[in-house]
Amino acid sequence: MSNCPHNTIIMRVLLVLLSFLFALQSPAQVFQLKGRVMDENGAPLELATVACIKQGKVTMTDLKGEYRMTLSTADSVELRFSMVGYQTRTRLLRKPRTSQTLQVQLQPMENLQEVTVTERRRQTTPTEQLDIKDMKGAPTTTGNAVEELIQQQAGVSTHNELSSQYNVRGGSFDENSVYINNVEVYRPLLIRSGQQEGLSVINPDMVEKIGFSTGGFEAKYGDKMSSALDITYHRADKTTASATASLLGAQAFVAVANKSKTFAMSHGFRYKTTKALLKSLETTGEYDPRFLDYQTYISYRPNKRWSLDIIGNISDNRYNFKPKDRETSFGTMESVKTFKVYFDGEEKDLFRTFFGTAALTRYFGDSTSLKLFYSAFHTREQECYDLQGQYWLDDTQTTENLGVGTYMEHGRNYLKARVHSLQLMFSKRLRQHDVEAGVTYKWEHVSEQSREYEMRDSAGYSVPHSTQRLDMIYTLSSAGELDSRRIEGYVQDRWRFDSGQNYFTLALGVRFAHWTFNRETLLSPRASLSWVPAFNDRWTFRLATGLYYQAPFYKELRDTTTNQNGVTVATLNSHIRAPRSIHAIVGADYRFRMADRPFRFTAEAYYKALSRLIPYNVQNVKVTYYGQNAGSGYTAGVDMKLYGEFVPGTDSWLTLSLMTSRQKLDGQWIPMPTDQRWGLNLHFTDYFPGTKRWLMTLRGALAGGLPFGPPHRGLGRDTFRAPAYRRADIGLSYHVLDNKNRRHGRLIRNIWLGVDCLNLLGISNVNSYYWVTDVTNRQYAVPNYLTGRQFNVNLRVEL
Repeated sequence: MSNCPHNTIIMRVLLVLLSFLFALQSPAQVFQLKGRVMDENGAPLELATVACIKQGKVTMTDLKGEYRMTLSTADSVELRFSMVGYQTRTRLLRKPRTSQTLQVQLQPMENLQEVTVTERRRQTTPTEQLDIKDMKGAPTTTGNAVEELIQQQAGVSTHNELSSQYNVRGGSFDENSVYINNVEVYRPLLIRSGQQEGLSVINPDMVEKIGFSTGGFEAKYGDKMSSALDITYHRADKTTASATASLLGAQAFVAVANKSKTFAMSHGFRYKTTKALLKSLETTGEYDPRFLDYQTYISYRPNKRWSLDIIGNISDNRYNFKPKDRETSFGTMESVKTFKVYFDGEEKDLFRTFFGTAALTRYFGDSTSLKLFYSAFHTREQECYDLQGQYWLDDTQTTENLGVGTYMEHGRNYLKARVHSLQLMFSKRLRQHDVEAGVTYKWEHVSEQSREYEMRDSAGYSVPHSTQRLDMIYTLSSAGELDSRRIEGYVQDRWRFDSGQNYFTLALGVRFAHWTFNRETLLSPRASLSWVPAFNDRWTFRLATGLYYQAPFYKELRDTTTNQNGVTVATLNSHIRAPRSIHAIVGADYRFRMADRPFRFTAEAYYKALSRLIPYNVQNVKVTYYGQNAGSGYTAGVDMKLYGEFVPGTDSWLTLSLMTSRQKLDGQWIPMPTDQRWGLNLHFTDYFPGTKRWLMTLRGALAGGLPFGPPHRGLGRDTFRAPAYRRADIGLSYHVLDNKNRRHGRLIRNIWLGVDCLNLLGISNVNSYYWVTDVTNRQYAVPNYLTGRQFNVNLRVEL
């Protein structure tokens, strides 16, 4: 009897242990969750993220917007549904059953700037979508914020802060296509220096979306070999206005929409003057640059079936310059030379352009549309200059005079051009397919009268010296007229499909074009594939290939290789053929979080096989073509980009590009004029500690030098390398007034005050070279330096 209590205790302990063991062996209770994620119209959203954070479970919706996941049961299970461009939604399930179905509808974000970013848009095509807020508040020298944003992307380079033009993966300025609302736009043809460049056709205040591709782009984009920039203008949905003023110009913007939103219009006015910036150049004088631009976007949508959209642009760019003198020091520490010039004469340039487009759209439901476009581009351009310089070249250490002489540059260049086009475009979105097709007919007319020469007198002798006649070192005469027609068309399909948990996007397309001037027909097949693997959905792998052509325009037709009695006579070559490039691209994106902030690392390797090249020289931003298919070559490289929140709440990125680009000309392999071996770009933003009213933006560029050589001697003489391009700009912005929600009933929503320091480190970058000859017939390359350190103050008011 005395042992009974003891035995009872033992039995109870054994029962508890057995119960615990059985509990460990029995499986945890789980339930199956499935459902569908849709947008505000009920259409499925593919690749939306469904997450149960507490249980560490994440999945994505398939192409039908459907998802399925297994979760552990609990009193309550919290789920988060998110996708880029839509508001994140959270749902709470209480005591879920064995099988649960949950349908979720996501609403689009009305103001992306006020939303905390939890993930980045996944790139499943060769076109990357850039964030427009990354260009706001950044320091600018040209006023062309979109192009300056493009210049900081991987694979893109520039060596002139006064120019908005850019090179992409070894291509020339002319190899980049630009579209606004599905219509290709043009730029002036005669511009030869960054000082002459005015405002680009893209108005940053009107931009809603920016798509950019550095290669392997789809068939919808025209016949260019290097890149495609796709701009979508914002259709006004409410009344807003803004105004900006700075030492480098001013701009104003107003948007109006009626209550029913059937009618909307936007107007933008911009004025730019770089007078203060140009005064930091070594050449002193009277600079008078004046650049004006007006744009409008009018949209009328009376019902869900029809819409009419009109875009108009008027641009008037004038550049007047009277140089006075210049003094440049160059050479090495052991041998410093000085180059002094006293000038006479002046330069007067005019670039006036008109651009307009009208688009009539018929909608057949939410997924099918047919659009008819008409566009027109007119330009009138003139360059008139007579500049005489008397120069002295001295050795500063020995005080020896190495050369003295006079040079004179004369130019009378006039050009008029007009391009009209009629385009029909069809698009249809199916469950797994996005089908597009289009056909375009263009009328082109260009007329030109140009006369340029350069006389150089060294120590009393004209260079080159001849006892028979007075020869100029350079003379060009051109009188041409082009009247031609083009027909272009394309068809493409973007197919989204999945296999298990693997998600694929396959884009196939073909483009054709025919030009009446040279009677050439082009056929351009293109393909790309992206893969989101099942083993890790943070990765996205991409492949792209295609046959691309550079459809010649007026500049490429001018044959500048014909010489008659010492004069280069430019004629139009009707036997020219479009240069050709075969793209092969492989790339990958990896999305990750670090310190609970989103990041994305992108890497791409590419190879471009080039044939039927039209060789060209580059002086400043002027591209002069040979006018003949005389070369072949290749471009190969690697581009890398790290993008994310280096600082919480702000976007920054770092890019690294490695490249080689060579061409074979007259049996000799030589570097392309754009052979930039390496490039590094930094865009860094940060708030001041303890406040978000102060924002700092730092932009840095470090790029390898380009090849160069004596002028008018051929590309084979370009055996030298310019110094690396090094530049840093910093901007500080103070948010004076933040009244976005109009809590106080004020008319003004935002006021920003900014101060920029351009060329923060005061580095003298080389833009080009002027060649002089001393008394021993030895040539010296005198560098033409770009702008120095300059400050700019700006004020922006938003209503």
